[in-house]
This record gives sequence, C-alpha cells and structure tokens, in this order.
Amino acid sequence: MPTPLYDALKAYSSSAHSRFHMPGHSGNFLPAPELQPLAPLDVTEVPGTGNLYEAGEPFDSAQALWAQAAGFDHCQFLTGGSTMGLHTGLALLATPGSTVLVDRGCHRSVFHAMALLDLHPVYLERPWLSGENLTGPFTPEQVANTLNNHPEIKTVCITSPAYSGVLSDIPAIAREIHAHGGRLLVDGAHGAHLPFLGVDAFGEADCVVVSAHKTLPAMGQTALLFTRGLDPHRVRRMAAVYGTSSPSYPMMASLDLARDWLEGEGRAACLRTSRRVAQLRKKFPSLRPGPGFALDPCRFTLKVQNGPAFARALEERGIYPEMEDGGHVVFICTACHREEDFDRLEKALEELKDGLGDCQPLPAPPLPEQVRTPREALFAPTETLPLEACEGRIAAAPLAPYPPGVPVVAPGERIGKKELSYLARIGYNNPRVAVQKD
Repeated sequence: MPTPLYDALKAYSSSAHSRFHMPGHSGNFLPAPELQPLAPLDVTEVPGTGNLYEAGEPFDSAQALWAQAAGFDHCQFLTGGSTMGLHTGLALLATPGSTVLVDRGCHRSVFHAMALLDLHPVYLERPWLSGENLTGPFTPEQVANTLNNHPEIKTVCITSPAYSGVLSDIPAIAREIHAHGGRLLVDGAHGAHLPFLGVDAFGEADCVVVSAHKTLPAMGQTALLFTRGLDPHRVRRMAAVYGTSSPSYPMMASLDLARDWLEGEGRAACLRTSRRVAQLRKKFPSLRPGPGFALDPCRFTLKVQNGPAFARALEERGIYPEMEDGGHVVFICTACHREEDFDRLEKALEELKDGLGDCQPLPAPPLPEQVRTPREALFAPTETLPLEACEGRIAAAPLAPYPPGVPVVAPGERIGKKELSYLARIGYNNPRVAVQKD
C-alpha cells in the first residue's frame, strides 16, 4: 500500500544536500543512539514535504487514505493528541456562546474547550450499570428526549468507546441528532483501531477524534480528526489555531505507516488480539457485552475486589495495566501485543485469582451543582486549598482522576459533601485543589 508522507520524507532525507533550516539537528545528529535514526526524517516545510495546514501533497494523499479506511470524507492529522482534535471539533461545530449537549463522562479537554469557546453545557448523564459498577452507554432515546427539552442545542459531544470499552450506538444517535437539526462530535480517542476490526463505531457522526497513539503502532501524541460534510479548508484552518506551527514529521509519518500496516498484516493481528481478549473475558470475571450495550473487542476490563491493590500486585509481576478504579483494572490490548504478553497476563491472573470478582457496590458519580459557566470559572481569580477544605467552594479546574481524565467536578461547579465523599471513595488524593476566590 502507498505511504505518501513517509515516502516523501525518505526521498528528501536520502538526497545529498546541506540543511540550513530547522530543526536544529540539521538531520545529522541527535545525542542518543536510540534517536539517531529519526534525525534524517525530522524535517520541516521544505519543497516536497508539504504543509499540514495547507492543501497539497503529500498530505492530501496520506490523509485521504486514512479517510477512506475509516469511512469519512476527510481526515486531518494531529500532533497534539485528541485534546487538539476535540478543541478543533468543537470550534468547527459550535458557535461561540451557544449551548451544547455534553456527555458528563467527557475528557477534561472538552471542558477546557467549552471555556475557551464560551460554550454553555447541558450535561447528558450516563446511565449507571449497578451490576457492573460502571457507567453505561447512551441510548438514542435518551439523547432525543434531551434535545426535545432543549431545542436550542445544535451541537452534541459524546464519548464512545468509554474507558471501560463500552460503546454507544453512534449511528443511531447521530440520526436522532440530525433529525433535530444538530451535529455530533464523538470523542473516540480509544477507538482508532475499531474500523480495522469491521466495527461500525462512528457511522454518520459529523466529527470523530481518535488517538492513534493509544491503540495503534503510532508515536505518542498522534491523533486523527475525521469529518463528514465539512469544508476541508476550514478544518485545516481551525486545526492550525489549536496545533503547533511546527508539527513533528516523524510523528505524522508514523500515522502514514500505521494505516498501511493495519490495512495489511496488522488487520490479522487486530483480530488475533480480539480473540485473546474474548478468551480472557470467558475465563476471568470481567465486563462483557450485555443487554443494550456492546464492547470494544480489544478492551479487557477485569472485575476485582480492590482495584488499586490488584494493580500493584500485577506491577510486582512486571505487568502494567492502563488504569484501575475501586473494582476494576483496565488493560489496553492492541495488535502489537505478543502471544507471550497474553500468556504472562493470564498466568498472573491465575496466581491472583483470590482477588478477582465483584467489589463492594460503588456509587454512581454525582452530578454537581453548576454555579458558573466553564469560561467564568477558568478565568476567575483562584486560590489553592487542601481538598478537605473545599466544601462549598466553586472549582476553578477539573477534579479529574487521571486516567481516565473525566471530571468528577468540572470548572464552575460547587464542591459539596457528596462530591467529597465520592472522591474519597474512589481514592482521589490530589492534595491541592484550585477554587475560585470568595
């Protein structure tokens, strides 16, 4: 398969020339042998290498191949992670100062974007799956009912898949939103691999952001913004507002190469990983597809009695999961994992089987009182206090355990007793919190 951007970089790096342009290593030297192979490919906007934020080759072809692979009109490469994509996507779909419908379980970057754009949120509360001790997916009916109550809303932002791997029915939700005259932005940060498994996770959405670096063989911070029905020139222009003017060419080349690999031998590797995850789900207590919701085939969410203790026991055995909460440990399983990685994990889980199973019932996340808009909260005078001294105060920054980076209290919301109790229950131990000055 073609790799237009990578091929252009190879052609430039192999020609005999002297570079008197940035980067400062001039293609000759990086002070670590492990990094040295990247130096020749680390270029800037010179003839033949293109400009990420302008039309033309090789970006047009490289991004078009990604758009085709994912089933969208256009793809924009990003070097600022899904954070950059979510800021860009909201700027594309939402008029500054307007009201938007936002998944309460969105990443903290969405809350920052709302502050920058002066957006006014109506929160869509995720259903609580009490039997799983997790938030569940949205239904089209839930979204439609909220839009019926708020006909002024024309922009909706939803996360799917969730950190646990839960998938909402995005195609059906998008149809409901379009029927109400709105548009849908999907934070699909953890789902970059899904199109290569044949999973229709993003059908009919207007904008989708995925973090290639989270689940694909691509370099850190690489992400993709997919769009339908939007002017590519406007997409590029808005991406330039939120992105660096010196994007990393090796990072973007890794996007080109990851897509090429996934359309070849990598697709079989994805399927092999999904089969191993299915075997792990069958053998050990874990989140499994249930009535009304589907799961990312490659996300393994293990049920344990004490998440932090179980994760530390795994780390002692040389196994590092993605995250844990009170009753779960989450593993990001990708096409790059080897059979011996899964064998090692399976052996460790057998050794630790006494710690598997349901934990004590966990409470649903609270829905705090919103007192200020996100913008008012972000730019207000602040002070920093110990968490236990914050009861009744208005948060100036997200109180968001990371990962997953989902705010329990968002900027502009009041920190009450129920929020402090919940944070204590989940083990949030940030000793200092930014709040608005009284």
